[in-house]
Amino acid sequence: MSRLLVVSNRVQPPVGEGEANQGGLAVALSAALRESNGMWFGWSGQETESFTGHINFQRNHGVTTATIDLEPQDTEEYYNGYANRTLWPLFHDRIDLAEFQRGFEGGYARVNLRFADTLSPLIEPDDLVWIHDYHMIPLGRELRRQGIQNRIGFFLHIPWPPTRLLLSLPHHRELVESLFFYDVVGLQTQEWLDSFLHYAQTQLGAEILEDGCLSYQGRVLRAIACPIGIDAAAFQDMANQELAIQACDSMRRSAEGRAMILGVDRLDYSKGLEERFWGYERFLKEHPEMQEKVFMLQIAPPSRGDVQSYQEIRNQLDTLSGRINGELASAEWVPIRYVNKGYPRGALAGMYRAAAACLVTPLRDGMNLVAKEYVAAQDPEDPGVLILSSFAGAAHQLKQALLVNPHSAEDVADAIARALNMDKSERIERWQAMMDILRKEDVNWWLNSFVDALTGGDEGRAKVREKDKVPA
Repeated sequence: MSRLLVVSNRVQPPVGEGEANQGGLAVALSAALRESNGMWFGWSGQETESFTGHINFQRNHGVTTATIDLEPQDTEEYYNGYANRTLWPLFHDRIDLAEFQRGFEGGYARVNLRFADTLSPLIEPDDLVWIHDYHMIPLGRELRRQGIQNRIGFFLHIPWPPTRLLLSLPHHRELVESLFFYDVVGLQTQEWLDSFLHYAQTQLGAEILEDGCLSYQGRVLRAIACPIGIDAAAFQDMANQELAIQACDSMRRSAEGRAMILGVDRLDYSKGLEERFWGYERFLKEHPEMQEKVFMLQIAPPSRGDVQSYQEIRNQLDTLSGRINGELASAEWVPIRYVNKGYPRGALAGMYRAAAACLVTPLRDGMNLVAKEYVAAQDPEDPGVLILSSFAGAAHQLKQALLVNPHSAEDVADAIARALNMDKSERIERWQAMMDILRKEDVNWWLNSFVDALTGGDEGRAKVREKDKVPA
C-alpha cells in the first residue's frame, strides 16, 4: 500500500501493547501507519523563541512521528486565537463567543504555511496525505501551491456550521475555497455534509456532478459523511480488565447502594454542562423520593485554560454545582460529585460500567466518543442507559439511546427518571442494538472507509473530468 502521512495539530506517539491511556483513534492510526511505514506529523505542543523549521523525528513501536515547535505568538494567534476563539465557537453554533481578529487570522495562515514548508519536503510521490481537523483547513491549499500532486484528504472532527452562521466569518469564502484543493473531504454526519454542500452551491456556485462529487473552478472534490467510531471490541475487553474491575468495584462501594449518573466531558461550553446540571436539579426537585437514592458524578478535566471563555465556564460550573449541593445535600448525601481531573481510559471503563445512566448532553458535538465508550463498557446482562443529546453526531447512529434536547431541563429530567425506572429487558434490547452499530461502524471501518475514498475512484473521476471538460 502507499505510505500514509497523517497530519494533525497534536501528535500522540503510540504506546506499547498493554499500556494504558491511548485513545482508539491513536490505536487505529498507529496500526495503519505501521502497515504503510507511514508518519504522523504535527505540532509538538512546545514553544521555541524563534521558528527554525527543525523537525524532531522519533520512532515508537513501529511508528515514526515528526513534530515541530512553534513560537509563542504562533500559539496565541493560531491555536488559542483563530482555532479556539474563532473557528471552534463558530462551528459549534456559539457565534456570541466567537472573536474575529485580524491577528488571529494572520497567525492561522502563517502557521499553516509553516506546516506546509516543513512537511512538503518529506512527502514522497506515492504518499497519501491525510490532514485532520479545523486547525489545518488551508494546509492542503498550501501544499498544492508548493507543487504537491499527491492524493490529499481532509477530515473535520467537529460540526460544519449552517451557511447563515458561516457567513459571519470574515473571509469565509477563502476558507471554504481552500477545501477544494483536497481530493476528499470527510465530515461526521449527513447533516454536516448537507450544510457544507449548501454553502458550496449557494455561495460558491459549485456544481454537483453525477457521481456526487463537487466541481468548482476546475477542481473536483469528493465530500463524504464518514462518522468516526471506537474500537468497540477492544474497549469492551478493557472493561473486563483489572483496572476497570477495580474502578467499578470502588465506585459501587462509594455509591452505597445509590444509583450513579455519570458525565465525562472535557470542560468546554459546547458540552452543555450547565444545562445538564439544571436538568439534574429539576429531576431531584420533581422526584423528591429519589433524593439520597441517586447521585451524579461529573468528571470534567480543564482544557484551554488560557482562553477567557473556558475560565468563565469553569467558574460558572463551580458556582452552580456548589449551589445545588448547598441547597439539596444532607449530612449523608451530596447530589453532585464534581471532579476537575482526568482518569486513565481503563479506570473510566470501570466507571462507565458502574453507572446506571450516562448523561452525554452537548449543545453541539461533531461525534462524542464518550457515548460510544459508555455503551461498549456495559455489562451485557445488566446494561445501563445512555441519555444522549440529539445535537451530538453520535445521535445519528445511536438512535436507541434516550435522545434529549439539552436546552430543556424538563426533557433531561424526564429522561433521567425514565432511565432509572427502565426494566432490564428494555435496557438489554436498546444496548444490543447500539452495540451492533458500534461493532459494524468501528474506528477501523471509519479509517478504511476514508482511505478507500481517498485511494479509489481515479478512473471514474477521469471520466467525469473528460465528460464535463473539467481540468485535472
